[in-house]
Amino acid sequence: MIKVAVTGAAGRMGSGIIRKISEQDDMEVVAAIEIPNTPLEGKDAGIQAGIGEIGVKITGSENLEDALKTSGADVLVDFTIAHAAVDTIERATACGVSVVVGTTGFSEEQMQSNIKNVKDNNVSAVISSNMAIGVNVFFNTLKKLAPLLYDFDIEIIEAHHNQKQDAPSGTAVTAFEVIADALERDPEEVGVYGRKGLVGKRTKEEIGIHAIRGGDIVGDHTVMFVGDGERIEVKHQAHTREVFIAGVIRAIRFVPTAEKGVVSSMNDVLGLD
Repeated sequence: MIKVAVTGAAGRMGSGIIRKISEQDDMEVVAAIEIPNTPLEGKDAGIQAGIGEIGVKITGSENLEDALKTSGADVLVDFTIAHAAVDTIERATACGVSVVVGTTGFSEEQMQSNIKNVKDNNVSAVISSNMAIGVNVFFNTLKKLAPLLYDFDIEIIEAHHNQKQDAPSGTAVTAFEVIADALERDPEEVGVYGRKGLVGKRTKEEIGIHAIRGGDIVGDHTVMFVGDGERIEVKHQAHTREVFIAGVIRAIRFVPTAEKGVVSSMNDVLGLD
């Protein structure tokens, strides 16, 4: 039985993850973590998630270490915000707990900190900008398609709900990095984030990245390969947050057997090349 701690336990993703874990035969929620000094502290996480009592009380994150040690958690799942997740990863890995992280918006410095903490504490980790199984097949498709369309103009368009805090999305950034790497282009030189004013003629090397925010869009990502007289579009649309949670469940099962001291990706989880 895999013992799982969930941060952001009262949020939309956290509650959804708790509900899905409760349906599995090989894992259980043993700790539920929320913001420091949360007014929800002491409330049953199952009731908060709408599935009835599961015997796990919500704990404020100031008591994270105690919650992990007392519960015997094997894995901590984090879908929160970047600065909070960095702190959580540092503290959880120091307790010898492996992590599955779907939080987006990490800076390069923050991501290096995450990698260092996983390595220094010799735990396993899956950190991905998008846990959806289809999105990771999407990335794999882009990796293989881009070299075939090297002389096409490439534009990335992403759309999310109006509550999303970071832009462009971590998924769009990953798509950009996958394409740039496949084409052996320097991401620092070829990325163009939106356009305004007299921007001049588009270069063949540049890759455009554009963000849309509105309503309750769960997550849409489109990559356009535009040539003279033809266009190929590769698109992934998430209709429900359940698609991300399905990937989380796979990642939780993967982590106990993953290489320690290494940050794995969803490619590793799914066995994609």
